Amino acid sequence: MAKDDKDKNYKVVAENRRARYDYAIEDDLEVGIVLQGSEVKSLREGQANIAESYVEVKDAELWLVNAYVAPYAPAVTWGHEETRRRKLLASKREISRLWNATQREGYTAVPLVLYFNHRGRVKMKVGIGKGKKAHDKRETAAKRDWQRQKARLLREG
Repeated sequence: MAKDDKDKNYKVVAENRRARYDYAIEDDLEVGIVLQGSEVKSLREGQANIAESYVEVKDAELWLVNAYVAPYAPAVTWGHEETRRRKLLASKREISRLWNATQREGYTAVPLVLYFNHRGRVKMKVGIGKGKKAHDKRETAAKRDWQRQKARLLREG
C-alpha cells in the first residue's frame, strides 16, 4: 500500500497563520480535542476559525478558548454553541510541561493548526512560544520578502 492510502483522511481544517508572525514558536505538541457530533460534521466541511483563540491551563486541564466552529445546518435542533470552551486531551506530563512553561518561563500556548489526522481523528497542534517584539516582527517580514524575491530571481534567471 502506498503512502496515499494513509494520507487520504488527512485534512487541515483551520490554521492560525498569524501565530508564527506574532510568536517565536519554540516547541509544539499534538493534542486531541473533545467535540460534539455536530461540531465534527461542521469541521468536515471546513467551517472553523482558530485565529482569535488561545489555550489555557486550568485545574490541570487544557482548554481551547474562543475557537469558532460554525453551526452545522442539518443539526439546528441539537446544534452546538459556536465559541464554547473545548477541552484538549494531552498526557499529564505534557500538561505539566505546558503549565510550567506558561507560568514560570513566560511562554504562551497558541493553537497553530486544527486538522484531521490520517486516522480521521480531529487533532490540534499547540505551539509554545514567546511573543515577538515589533523589531522582531519587522525582521521576520524582511526575511520573508527577501526569500520571495530571491526565489523570483532564480526562476527568471
